[in-house]
Parts: sequence; structure tokens; C-alpha cells
Amino acid sequence: MNVTAVSPLEALSRVLTDDMASVNALIRDRMASENAPRIPEVTAHLIEAGGKRIRPMMTLAAARLCGYTGEDHVKLAATVEFIHTATLLHDDVVDESAQRRGRPTANLLWDNKSSVLVGDYLFARAFQLMVEPGNLRALTILSNAAAVIAEGEVLQLTAAQNIATTENTYMKVIRGKTAALFSAATQVGPVIAGSPEAQVQAMFDYGDALGICFQIVDDYLDYGGAGDGIGKNLGDDFRERKLTLPVIRAIAAADAEERAFWERTIGKGQQQDGDLQQAMALMAKHGTLQSTRQAALDWAEQAKAALAPVPEHPLKGLLADLADFVVARVN
Repeated sequence: MNVTAVSPLEALSRVLTDDMASVNALIRDRMASENAPRIPEVTAHLIEAGGKRIRPMMTLAAARLCGYTGEDHVKLAATVEFIHTATLLHDDVVDESAQRRGRPTANLLWDNKSSVLVGDYLFARAFQLMVEPGNLRALTILSNAAAVIAEGEVLQLTAAQNIATTENTYMKVIRGKTAALFSAATQVGPVIAGSPEAQVQAMFDYGDALGICFQIVDDYLDYGGAGDGIGKNLGDDFRERKLTLPVIRAIAAADAEERAFWERTIGKGQQQDGDLQQAMALMAKHGTLQSTRQAALDWAEQAKAALAPVPEHPLKGLLADLADFVVARVN
């Protein structure tokens, strides 16, 4: 008899079914607009496109894990999803993307102006929601995260296509644009639960490491995967001239001739047939895909280790399994 194994994400979703139903109902309610019907149209297109809802689930799980019994974690989880969705709408405009989650992007179906303004609306809704629980520290954490995300995106913009970009700058970018929301999502759970500071810090560290792992895995798969089936193709980052970890490490190890290749293709954007294959050959030569894969695995281990101060609970095991699930794509 064939038994289909349940992924850690699915297992977490099942445990949090009732809470997630409340989050989804709140999202639908708060994305409504009587005066501007385009807002729910654009928002629904992205929110209902089959995203995994990892970030709001992390908020719910962190709160329950730390013994929280109230209802405010639902508002904070919806806040996290609104912030995430707003950044996706803005990102697709900045990146001039045509696909998101296997569907045409909102800016393609409507226009850039609609995407930017609806993203702004979702940010405003997020701030309304995060105020409602009346927890000043949770409000501080989430509002700071929103600022750090924007800062990370601007840093990425200024570092883009500059082959002198260092690994240190890359880490600042991904800590801002990706890990900041992961760590905020997990940190607010123990905060509203009134947990000891060691547990608050542990959940921050877990989210930070998981977010870094998540982004490194994405960057690895752009060269080491076979297309993810949801709208991302092998080499998209190369064609968009993004300086991700495999490329930064290949440039750091490059000789003069290889550096000239990277300057032409990434720095100047003068790409031609065969360049992607050449780029991947250089990564193979210097082992940068392998080292990027190892970096992702190391960050997953850091995420799991961070959970040590947290109370024993079935959700603790599921969060540890989630770290393995995020990195499983590079195995």
C-alpha cells in the first residue's frame, strides 16, 4: 500500500487549521474596499494564488508554542501576510516581473500604478491591524520589520549589477528583504504570550536563520534546480543580472578572464547565447553551487538549534521540521 508522507508544512497547516481559517477570514475582510473595487481585485489575485502562508503560520505557531491562549495572534498573523503581499506587489513592479506563483503578475494584468498603490493600501491595512492588539512591543517589532524590508530592497537596488558587491552586502540584503519578516513573524508570538526574554530571543533567532536559509535556497535553485514549476525558470536571476550568493562567490574566485565575463554579462548586461551555460560552468569550476547549498544547510541547522530555550511542545518539533522542509529542495 502506498502512503503519501505529509510534508512538515502540511502538518503545521493541519495543526493550525482553525487559527488559519480565522486569519484568512480576517484577510478577506480587511482587503475589502467599498470605494475602490480594484483594491480587492488586485489583492485577491495575489493572496488567493496558492501561496503557502508560511509567515503567518509561523506567527500562529510561535504564539501557541509559547502558551498564548488569546486571539490577537490572528491579527498579527494577518498583519504579516499583508506586509508580505504588499512587498510582492512592489517587487514585481521593480523587477518588471511577468509571473508570480505561476500566474501573470498584477502589474501585467492591470498596471504598475495599480500594483504600487494597492501595495501601499496593504501596508496601511497592516499598520491598522498591528495596532489593534495594543501591544507596543509587537507593534515596534512589526513596524521596524516593514522599514528594514524597504531598506533591504533599496540596498539590493543599489548593489545590483555591481560585480564588486561582497558577500557581506549580500547578507545585509537578504536579512532585510527576506529574513526581517520571518524573524518578526516568529518574535511577536512569544511577545504577546508574555514569554521570558530568552524565548523571545530564541524565536527571533529561529526566524532570522530560517529566513536566510529560505532566500539562499531560492538563490541556489535558480542555477541548481530545474525550474520550480511555479513561474521561475533556470537562470532567471542571471538574466535579471542579480548578484546572488553563487555568483558572488564565483566572482570572488575568478581570474582576470572570468572577471571580464562577469563584468560583461552582469555588470554591463551584454548577454548572448551560451552565457548562462558559461556562468554555470564557472560556478561548477569554483564549487560555488556546492558551497551555497552547504550554506543553506548550515542556516537550517542554526534555525533548529535556536529553538533550544523554547518549551517542549509538538509545535516545537514541527518548526524544526519546517527548517528541514525549507532546505529539502537543495538535497
